[in-house]
Amino acid sequence: GGGRPFIMPNLIPPKIPDGEKVDFDDIHRKRMEKDLMELQTLIEVHFESRKKEEEELIHLKERIEKRRSERAEQQRIRSEREKERQKRLEEERARKEEEEAKRRAEDDAKKKKTLTSLHFGGYMQKLTEKRSGKRQTEREKKKKILSERRRSLDIENLSQEKLKEKAKELWEWMYQLEAEKFELQY
Repeated sequence: GGGRPFIMPNLIPPKIPDGEKVDFDDIHRKRMEKDLMELQTLIEVHFESRKKEEEELIHLKERIEKRRSERAEQQRIRSEREKERQKRLEEERARKEEEEAKRRAEDDAKKKKTLTSLHFGGYMQKLTEKRSGKRQTEREKKKKILSERRRSLDIENLSQEKLKEKAKELWEWMYQLEAEKFELQY
């Protein structure tokens, strides 16, 4: 389809009132100045708000820092107090232990004093028997054996010869006992 060829409509320039000469340059310049002013205002507003934001940011950082240091300080105080508390507990425990030890020592001393003031008979003997029943019987056995071994020495009516014999016999017996003792030891 071939349309009609496009015809530019006749543009009629605006009617300029007589007697007024229009300075297009002036209009253009005024518009540019207005644009520039608006732009500058925008820029200033932008930078103002940026500055405000930065100040707020700095303020915020300072507040955070302050809070952090306050918390650190509180923590330090808390741990100091805790250390103090621990130290006090430790000292208290040590003091109690010391008192306890002193009291025990005093009690022991009293007991010893009581024991020594009692006769070294009944009470002590019973105590040692109770403590060492076995040792007592061992000692008794030893005594029994020794009493069996110890012969009575009848040398009153003996002649010189018999005395020499007796001495020799006793010496041999002693030698034998020493040998037995030696064997028992090793």
